[in-house]
Amino acid sequence: MRAAVVGAGVVGAGWAARFLLNGWDVAVHDPAPGAERALARTLDNARRSLPALYDRPLPPEGRLAFHGDIAGAVADAGWVQESAPERLEAKRAVLRRIEAHAPEGAVVASSTSGFRPSDLAAGAARPGRVLVAHPFNPVYLIPLVEVVAPAGAPPEAAERAARLLSGIGMKPLVLRREIDAHIADRLMEAAWREALWLVRDGVATTAEIDDAIRHGFGLRWAQMGLFETFRIAGGEAGMRHFLAQFGPALRWPWSRLTDTPELDGALADRIAAQSDEQSGHMTIRELERARDDNLVAILRALKRRGAGAGAVVAAHEAARGPGRAAGPDRDQASA
Repeated sequence: MRAAVVGAGVVGAGWAARFLLNGWDVAVHDPAPGAERALARTLDNARRSLPALYDRPLPPEGRLAFHGDIAGAVADAGWVQESAPERLEAKRAVLRRIEAHAPEGAVVASSTSGFRPSDLAAGAARPGRVLVAHPFNPVYLIPLVEVVAPAGAPPEAAERAARLLSGIGMKPLVLRREIDAHIADRLMEAAWREALWLVRDGVATTAEIDDAIRHGFGLRWAQMGLFETFRIAGGEAGMRHFLAQFGPALRWPWSRLTDTPELDGALADRIAAQSDEQSGHMTIRELERARDDNLVAILRALKRRGAGAGAVVAAHEAARGPGRAAGPDRDQASA
């Protein structure tokens, strides 16, 4: 199979790595200066961490090629992933050029975190062809990808995309209908908005908020999600009891979820300073490596239990057949 990635920023580069390390040939187009160098750094991270998830070898790596134009990149592609900057008109322009040159049967998908596919495809010759395949960084490790088809698109379009994505070890979540920002980003945005207020009002620092997540509910969410976690909180009576006991608290004025603080100079300076104090002793490369090592360790632990995203890794590994990994068997990537 051959994939084309148009836009090789953080997300696009992650897509290229995910496809490439699962045996697909990948063609990349990105006119930004330094794009090839940035992609090489992402590939270094992916080659170091993705094989560490598995006890069986990944397929032979596909071939990578850079192209100076979109037409050359998308020629003969079975999957085209648009990962241009999150500006509607820019994405529309790129998608129109993709549509003009991509093979008839190719999947055309956008990495957009917020736009609906029908908005992206406005003015396209075949608007029903454009899907959303919204991943999460790092794309080469985190399996979730939200698949959204435009209203009126045949069901088989999203189903085919989901099958292909499952084949490269991802967990497709096919949305029932279009909605701005899909599912996961709406949930993250709610937590982000509340966190901004906590910093603005001097209740907590960025490090304290991150501690609340990683030492608390983040551990539960990683393997059970939200509703299953709360079902346990309801005891033997389950979710109905939980709703009766804690539901009224939702009407209490605890949260400011419908209001957003102004990210003015003072608040932006405070957040940046606290973030520097929290993580400024590490380079971005060091943070990426720490993130990837931690994700590998968590995913391998979940894989052994067949829980959460670890079940996706286990299923992907089983589908590739027997065999041991060529590298060392390890619970996390080596430094």
